[in-house]
Amino acid sequence: MTHTLFALLQTGYHTAARYDAATTGMFLLILAIGVAGYLVQARLQSVFRKYSKVQFPGGLTGAQVAEKMLRDNNIHNVKVTHVSGHLTDHFNPQTMTVNLSDAVYSSTSVAAAAVAAHECGHAVQHARDYAPLTLRSQLVPVVQFASSAATWVIILGLVILASTQNELICWVGVGMIAMSALFSLITLPVEYNASARALEWLETSRTMQGAQLVQAREALAWAARTYLVAALSAIASVLYYVFLILGRRD
Repeated sequence: MTHTLFALLQTGYHTAARYDAATTGMFLLILAIGVAGYLVQARLQSVFRKYSKVQFPGGLTGAQVAEKMLRDNNIHNVKVTHVSGHLTDHFNPQTMTVNLSDAVYSSTSVAAAAVAAHECGHAVQHARDYAPLTLRSQLVPVVQFASSAATWVIILGLVILASTQNELICWVGVGMIAMSALFSLITLPVEYNASARALEWLETSRTMQGAQLVQAREALAWAARTYLVAALSAIASVLYYVFLILGRRD
């Protein structure tokens, strides 16, 4: 019996040790992703500031670049509009508008041209029924609800788990958080593809060439990396809650 008790204590010790190691590893992973996100965002801001000072050789504003790309792709039902803010540029498939921010709409810089072309890349995706964009649009209402309710569901689940050992509600909450992670993963091909379409058009239409095209590629590459970090962060969040629930089980 003493031997059995010792074995149980030893098993519990090793289980706790493994959980503590996993928790520490998860904390370090989340910290590393947070630092990476900060560095990528800082680099993005630096690159855009740099190329916002480089004048676009054709003298076109961001709005004019967007209108030209839409015309060249035979898209005539999308309007180019102006929105306030910094790097708030986006394509809205519900209103069929390419919305360009203060630093892009009327700017004649290389950075403005790159951003405008990227957002039009989303409009081209929509016109061509690009599958990842369609799927992402369909997930928007689900993800909006899941992301707002997930934390409360998990808290409720942990309370129930502490008193009844029933994990069901906890895993429902994790599933809701996983929806946000899935959304982030689907966003990756959408964003990278929009940049690829933008750069291809800028080059083939001779709207941008040489050093300016290289600069535009660099700017869009750093913008895309912010979505990569966001996806990694979302995955880390799912893993954190999984380990949290498993730890309560032990």
